[in-house]
Amino acid sequence: MEEIHQSLRRNLLDLIADRDPQFFEQLVLRLLRAIGYGVDSSSIEHTGRPGDEGVDGVISLDQLGLDKICVQAKRYDRDRTVAGDEVDRFFAAVHRFGATKGVLITSGRFTEGARRAATSARGAIIRLIDGAELTDLMMRYGLGVRHETLPIPRLDLDF
Repeated sequence: MEEIHQSLRRNLLDLIADRDPQFFEQLVLRLLRAIGYGVDSSSIEHTGRPGDEGVDGVISLDQLGLDKICVQAKRYDRDRTVAGDEVDRFFAAVHRFGATKGVLITSGRFTEGARRAATSARGAIIRLIDGAELTDLMMRYGLGVRHETLPIPRLDLDF
C-alpha cells in the first residue's frame, strides 16, 4: 500500500507541475474548502493574478468576514524549495490584508530557513504545507484521486 501511495504522490506532483499556476491556486483553495475552511463556498475568494500582492486567496472564517486566512500557492517542481525570504514576504502580505493567519502551500519543499521564518512570525500564524503533505491531504479528502474498493471474496456461512 505504501508503494501505491508513493507512486500516487509522485504522479500527482508531476501532473500539478504540468498545469498552470492558476490551476494550482484553485486546487489549493478547493482543498482548504474540502478540509472545512470557510463558512461556505462563497467565503473563499481567489485573488491570484499578476500584482496580487503575494496573496492568491482569502478565506473568511465567519459570516461577517472578520476572521480570515490568507493563502499563497507556489506551484514548483517537487525538488524546488521555498526559502525564508519568500515566507517573510508572505507574512508581510498577510498583515497588509488585515489577517492574522496564513497558509503557504507549495508543490515543492521548504528550506529550514523557511520553517524558521514561519515559526518566528510575530502577530500572525503561518502554516506551511509542502508537496508531500499536500498530496497526503489530496488523497485523504479525495481531491484529484478516486478511492476504489476491491471486492474481497468471503465464505458465506448463511448460504
